[in-house]
Amino acid sequence: MNRKSERNLIVGLDIGTSKVVAIVGEHGAGEPIEIIGIGSHPAHGLKRGVVVDIESTVHSIQRAIEEAELMAGCQIRSVYASISGSHIKDENSHGTAPIRDKEVTQADLDAVRNSACAIAIPADRSVLYTEAQEYLVDGHEGIRHPVGMSGVRLEANVHLVSGAASAVQNLTKCINRCGLQVDRMIPAAVASSGAVLTDDEKELGVCLVDLGAGTTDIAIYTGGALRHTTSLAIGGDQVTSDIAHLMRTPTAHAEELKVRYACALAQLAHAEETIQVPSVGDRPPRRLARQNLAEAVQPRYEEIFEMVQADLRRSGREELVRAGVVLTGGAARMEGALELAEELFHMPVRLGLPQHVGGLIDVVASPIHATGVGLLVHGARQDAGGRAGGTGVAAVGGLWHRLSTWFKGEF
Repeated sequence: MNRKSERNLIVGLDIGTSKVVAIVGEHGAGEPIEIIGIGSHPAHGLKRGVVVDIESTVHSIQRAIEEAELMAGCQIRSVYASISGSHIKDENSHGTAPIRDKEVTQADLDAVRNSACAIAIPADRSVLYTEAQEYLVDGHEGIRHPVGMSGVRLEANVHLVSGAASAVQNLTKCINRCGLQVDRMIPAAVASSGAVLTDDEKELGVCLVDLGAGTTDIAIYTGGALRHTTSLAIGGDQVTSDIAHLMRTPTAHAEELKVRYACALAQLAHAEETIQVPSVGDRPPRRLARQNLAEAVQPRYEEIFEMVQADLRRSGREELVRAGVVLTGGAARMEGALELAEELFHMPVRLGLPQHVGGLIDVVASPIHATGVGLLVHGARQDAGGRAGGTGVAAVGGLWHRLSTWFKGEF
């Protein structure tokens, strides 16, 4: 990669059930990430986060990458990619390692993390992500940054996330067939957390809920550390199916009705409001009360939130989530979703928008882009830590090139 003004460029590739989004960010040491390019294309080769058609998935990735390259004026070579699906599982592990030079170094941190990951992982699973929750030096607990501390024994509690090896391999194969390398694959919930959660929320305890088209991804933080990660095989596509079935309209029109008129809380839709609902075949369209549409949508959102609440209870951390719930993802934008969530969770709920970035902020300031922006945040942290990162883009154009292509209408 050709570096520009001692700043690195990094690419996040959000591969979702309904869309593929590529986001290019530029960053320097101690500076926020600047978004300089974005590309998006509908996804048709995934079902509930898992690849079911390689050719269609490859096509969607290629189109999203091409748009991002055109807007950013660069050539993309590698990406940080998201992954989701019900095959995502988590585990909390413990590792120990000797402190080699009596003073903790980065090498000691790597050693103790590797020790924590040396657990019996089945052959059909792959480790996707690890994050240290806390360190112990000679038995002293609650240490978050032990580098430089003196001692002889280092321990770590580590959160480990794994996925089905076949699902990981198929997604990697799709990316590789586009001529791209995978810098790292990150669970969607973890990526979104990096974009929308604050440090205070993570410290106090928070549950992130990323409502996608095919999956609902969950990440729970307490005491400033990641404690639980999972992915539920339910999302906005099920809402669309409900509308199509109950309103007797084709799926494409059901999706449009959902986006334009749907409400997750029926009491917010006034009885006198009506909408035009296309019929199947040559039958004429009908006018129905918007409240009927809300009554078709609300039960599915209730089901999703009840599944999230059940998972939160199973994790044993429901009482520790003092900062409440943060909803993000495309399906979180629906009117009434926040109000319904507050009724069911009995705790504060807010909408999570991408933070910590500059540049084309108006373009990415939507819950839809939480995962894509979060991938950039994680990539920038790895780059700052001296690991793989900032190697995903080459042949950088420049601000003038980006502006000229924009005004010429090439994007």
